[in-house]
Amino acid sequence: MEENFQPFLTSTAIIDSDHKSVRDYAGEVIAGTTDPVEMAVKLYLAVRDGIRYDPYSPFYLPEHYRASYVLKRGRSFCVPKASLLCALGRASGIPSRVGLATVRNHLTTKQLIDFLGTDLFVSHGFVEFFLEGRWRKATPAFNSGLCKRHNVSPLEFNGREDSLFQPYNLKNEKFMEYVEFEGIFADIPVEQIVAGWKKAYGEDRVNSWIKKFRERDEQSLSDFETEDILNE
Repeated sequence: MEENFQPFLTSTAIIDSDHKSVRDYAGEVIAGTTDPVEMAVKLYLAVRDGIRYDPYSPFYLPEHYRASYVLKRGRSFCVPKASLLCALGRASGIPSRVGLATVRNHLTTKQLIDFLGTDLFVSHGFVEFFLEGRWRKATPAFNSGLCKRHNVSPLEFNGREDSLFQPYNLKNEKFMEYVEFEGIFADIPVEQIVAGWKKAYGEDRVNSWIKKFRERDEQSLSDFETEDILNE
């Protein structure tokens, strides 16, 4: 049975690939490029390095994941970055969708582990592009500067192979492992993500984060780039 790609090419309220800023940015990034694989690689690098990784970004409303919002904000965590990359792919005519998985992060910061209460990251986001007849996974979460600081090679994507996460850092220490795949989605399941976080991290803890975001007018709760790296 032939796959229906329409849901993965269609703009949504969150993956707003028809938003002018998203379409204009996609056009700038892929200017002069006609090959979908090359387009996907350029879009991936633009989101990986152009949007700073910030795990202390707001997360509890659909607008926090909206591609145009993420592009304007210039920083966020893995799922909003995946939302933006997915939108840019759709704006460029590439079928694109979002995947979620629970991962265990062995190389992070002392402060983030204390913030979460665990090294388990629930609903980590990545993107799947349909290229040359197959779905290819791409993970734009960590910008190259941050990877350098954490002694990890930036995750590359060539459009022809899956690009998830390096299992080891440059010291051959475990960096990231996938514990459980949560599913593939045509849109960002915000309610599912928030509910999963409350279950994993505790409802009181997550509600306290939401309260702090509201008090701080949705500004980041900490500066991840200056925190103490574990196993350094």
